[in-house]
Amino acid sequence: MKLKVATAASLLALSSTPAFAHTASVAEHSSLLSGLVHPLVGVDHLLAMLAVGFWAAMQKNKLRLQIPMVFMLVLIAGFMLGQTAFNLPIVEAGIATSVLMLGLLIATAARLPTAVALGLSGGFALFHGYAHGAEAATSSMTLFAAGFLGSSLMLHLCGGMAANTVKTQLPALAKLAGLAIAAAGATLLAA
Repeated sequence: MKLKVATAASLLALSSTPAFAHTASVAEHSSLLSGLVHPLVGVDHLLAMLAVGFWAAMQKNKLRLQIPMVFMLVLIAGFMLGQTAFNLPIVEAGIATSVLMLGLLIATAARLPTAVALGLSGGFALFHGYAHGAEAATSSMTLFAAGFLGSSLMLHLCGGMAANTVKTQLPALAKLAGLAIAAAGATLLAA
């Protein structure tokens, strides 16, 4: 029941439109809104953000928080890198591979050494952040970044909540969810 209420509240919050009754310009509102929506409209980003939270929630101790924290920090760095003239090769393949690997990590309930888990989390985030930065065409990059970081964090939390529910009530569903995410990643990689 709590999951249904939290999901409904999250969807309602994300679907509302800005009031434009304040001093910020329409461009600033659209920048923030564009950032909020960006991770939600691409299946690759959506699955990866949910999967990061799901996989992190399957870990023990500090890794439960460290995996998404490292992801968010490197997501910011990747975004900033995407704003430069630097050309990061194979971005789309890196994003698709991250979805595939996150799905496999969930399906196998992988518990890796801390350095490996955090390295993977950061590596995945670099490609996603770079893509956000390179694709962003808005007047206010700060507001766009705040929006996509907020959405990414909310998706991590939703993925973590789903994992916590599934692993206690329907543990076999976690494996199926991981396999479905991995299959989506393989499809993205083949496209």
